[in-house]
Amino acid sequence: MTTLPDATGTGHAAPDPAALPALRRRITAVLIASQILGGLANATGIALAAVLAAEVSGSQALSGLASASMVAGPALLAMPLAALMTRRGRRPGLVLAYLLGVVGAAVVVTGAVLKSFPLLLFGMAVFGAGSLGNLQARYAAADLAEPGRRARAISTVVWATTIGAVLGPNIAAPAGHSVTGLGIPATAGPFVWAAGVFLLSAVLVGVLLRPDPLLTARALDGGAAHPPAARSLRAGVTAVRESPRARLALVTVAVSHTAMVSIMSMTPVALTRHGADIQLIGLVISVHIAGMYAFSPVMGWLADRLGRLSVIGLAAGLLCCAALLAGTAGTSHGQTMAGLFLLGLGWSAGLVSGSALLTDSVPGPARAAVQGLCDLTMNVAAGLGGLTAGLIVARAGYGWLNAAGAALLLPMAGLALFTSRRHGTREGAATG
Repeated sequence: MTTLPDATGTGHAAPDPAALPALRRRITAVLIASQILGGLANATGIALAAVLAAEVSGSQALSGLASASMVAGPALLAMPLAALMTRRGRRPGLVLAYLLGVVGAAVVVTGAVLKSFPLLLFGMAVFGAGSLGNLQARYAAADLAEPGRRARAISTVVWATTIGAVLGPNIAAPAGHSVTGLGIPATAGPFVWAAGVFLLSAVLVGVLLRPDPLLTARALDGGAAHPPAARSLRAGVTAVRESPRARLALVTVAVSHTAMVSIMSMTPVALTRHGADIQLIGLVISVHIAGMYAFSPVMGWLADRLGRLSVIGLAAGLLCCAALLAGTAGTSHGQTMAGLFLLGLGWSAGLVSGSALLTDSVPGPARAAVQGLCDLTMNVAAGLGGLTAGLIVARAGYGWLNAAGAALLLPMAGLALFTSRRHGTREGAATG
């Protein structure tokens, strides 16, 4: 064992190279378990969030504020959380995110009981921090991964969310029924259950995510050679500005997430207009979430084998097809379900390839800051998208929302094409 200074200057042990494979497996196992729980909590709450918002506010036009709030919270917290991880490592940041998810769920339930729409939205914003923990966990998986396997490491942790995320919407109905005797609206019941599951996630990460993967990676990289300023948020912004591929990665993740959140968040409202019940809505969202997570290992393998840019192009194509199917579905619930599945699949391709390209494209010391900047950008963009989505559906219809989502993909596709022609489509994994 060798000891090198960590971000706080207190010292952090670097494992022997021979011990790295076992350490990678153990860290990955903890992250997988936390993703299952975090995905369950997040998906359980999200399933009926727009419906709950419409009930409390009395307006479908305001229902889009639910998803907007859920991404506005993570947007506000992304950079502070990144700063915490930059200084102290992944573990305290992830634990804080999951605990905020617990607090947010409790505030949502309180807002629903009191019929207070502002309180409800505030709770949803804080609740969204739990999803930020799950998103940041993908980077924790890449901290100790070999450069040529980063996309697969990211995708493995993203895939683990499938188990909880697919189950979550389907337990929304029993979760609602379980609290009605307590004077809590059925549509707020999922948040009660989500609070307990997020708490389990926080305990799991706090106890078992040791040694911290980010601090260990720095120690292996020679942490003493990099002063703290090299890991500052300003250094992260500079790293993105100086790297065309990092900018493409940022655009890819932000656009993919915005298109997905905008369309997905208003699908339950559109289905309700066409006579769908809670069980059918839960099934559609489950299929969508399966598309988001279940095939992420395939996307990771493709991104490592064919290159990040090729999979970014695939993401743009899948998201366009999804918007076409969902936007023209009308009363066909089967077509809506197919569109939402492709929407999730396109999001997975964009998130995995974009996250891997971002990690490849910036210096090691600045990665945590750049990753926080990425999550800030994607959540701000998705928050604006969710806010706009409700207005578009109320005034023009669900079909026009899908058309707007497809239009968002044009800058991403154009930038990917330009970068591909300039640098070649079969780029290798970066060695940084």
